[in-house]
Amino acid sequence: MHYVIYMVNFNRKGKRMVFSDKLREARKLRKLSQEELGKMTGVSRRSVIAWENAEVLPRAKTMKKIAESLQVSLEYLKHDEITDPLHGVTTKDYLDETRERYGEKAAQELDFLLERQRVFFAGGEISQDAKDAFFEAVVRA
Repeated sequence: MHYVIYMVNFNRKGKRMVFSDKLREARKLRKLSQEELGKMTGVSRRSVIAWENAEVLPRAKTMKKIAESLQVSLEYLKHDEITDPLHGVTTKDYLDETRERYGEKAAQELDFLLERQRVFFAGGEISQDAKDAFFEAVVRA
């Protein structure tokens, strides 16, 4: 899966955005109608309307389809405090590879380690090559 990177301030006026707000904003940015998003995720337009009106939340399996369809991370949709739509996307491939090679427990341990090391990548000038080398070293360890 390839993610389209777009720059948008999802946390307007310092307001913490909830799932319904994030869903609506991301859907509009992708220029999708409620019906189109429903078809992409296997639900009715009415379900999308209900999510955007904060009437109900989608099931976990559907939430994953929504994230993939909108090209945002699942973590972004699930956690109100996460304001970066691509939070966690860069580690997904590494986690998937680790899960495939070494199993779920190893993937969970890697995820834990990477989350704790996120500060390492916050700010500063770190090239993409350096980041890739770090992730590769962690996966091999």
